[in-house]
Amino acid sequence: MPVSDLATALADVRALLLAPDDLVRAVAAGRRRGVEPPAAERVEVRPVALRAGPHLQLVSRTGPVVSTVNAPLGERAAAAVDDLLAQPFGNFHVETSSQVLQLRVTKRGEAQVHRSATSRRAVQAGPQAHDRTKQRLVDPDDPLFRVLGAGGDKRRQVDAFVRQLAPLAPRALDAAAGRELRAVDLGCGNAYLTFAAHRWLAGRAGEDGAALRTVGVDVRPDVVERSERLAGEAGLAGLSFAVGSIVDADPFDGEAPDVVLALHACDTATDDALARAVRWGSPVVLAAPCCHRDVQRQIAGARADAGRADAGEPLVRHPILRERFADVLTDALRALVLQVLGYRVEVVEFVDSRHTPRNALLRAVRTGGPRPEHLAELDALCAQWGVEPVLARRLAPQLDAVRAGA
Repeated sequence: MPVSDLATALADVRALLLAPDDLVRAVAAGRRRGVEPPAAERVEVRPVALRAGPHLQLVSRTGPVVSTVNAPLGERAAAAVDDLLAQPFGNFHVETSSQVLQLRVTKRGEAQVHRSATSRRAVQAGPQAHDRTKQRLVDPDDPLFRVLGAGGDKRRQVDAFVRQLAPLAPRALDAAAGRELRAVDLGCGNAYLTFAAHRWLAGRAGEDGAALRTVGVDVRPDVVERSERLAGEAGLAGLSFAVGSIVDADPFDGEAPDVVLALHACDTATDDALARAVRWGSPVVLAAPCCHRDVQRQIAGARADAGRADAGEPLVRHPILRERFADVLTDALRALVLQVLGYRVEVVEFVDSRHTPRNALLRAVRTGGPRPEHLAELDALCAQWGVEPVLARRLAPQLDAVRAGA
């Protein structure tokens, strides 16, 4: 490669990066010898077309960490490119519609530059469409949402929840083979999820020639009355609502539901929903917890009583950290209880935190008999933090039976 002045070579790279109609992609990687490493291991640059107009996109990667900056063309894109070129990267690869420029910085700080014609066929230069039309399982413009008065965030939450239900639907349909599919939403509140899940499940069950019954359960008679009225106005066959507590819910007259849903049931109401699902033996359970006050109170009380100052103390010393840690601990304990009692459990983020900070989801599928190997993990975690999760108390007879048979 011919050697040239580094400043001149970087100016050539800058000119190519700021010609978005001709640029295909560029990569900055590697590090120069004898200097501090760049802020990222690798940065990829390409022009993109967003709804807000053409931008220059810079994707930085360091190990598993990826960050993206979309800079509008003009001053902000120029500033982003200048910041990039100021980093001590050792190699730059720039591809345009007509040429490829490769720049390598030697240990002496000189620039080795090689140019060649673009070898790829049918290269499409310029900003490429980047915003994708998201395929939603529940149409955000469904008239049901307008009838229910659901805002944008709630519609996205509901669609994201149903998206987590979708891969488990075949398991529920298998369990309901030869009869109607039964679903219940415990603590349904304003019933946004109840309506949307019923709408989607009805279509999925219909593909298999199955009927569907969905029941929303809530303790507030006025909420249930409103939901019943709206279901009737919408002509949603098979959807109904019942007044009652989660603990005593019996929506199908002694028959177990195939799908149990609970969206943001507050504090221990989530435990009530999970316990009810386990006692029913429901094959599919999805619960997005809300607040987690019970374990948080237990942590504070146990550590005050024992005067603990162990290695875990920094996690719970400050109230805000104790609150967040209690969230994680509570859901970890819930998952372990479900695993002991025969469920395969995943704890996932079901929607972006911009739409709700309570975006964790416990997704459980009944796989068969109990799994006593998880008892040791459950007991150790409870002992370490001096807590007894509500779900373990609700399901104490079932857990004791597993212990006796272990």
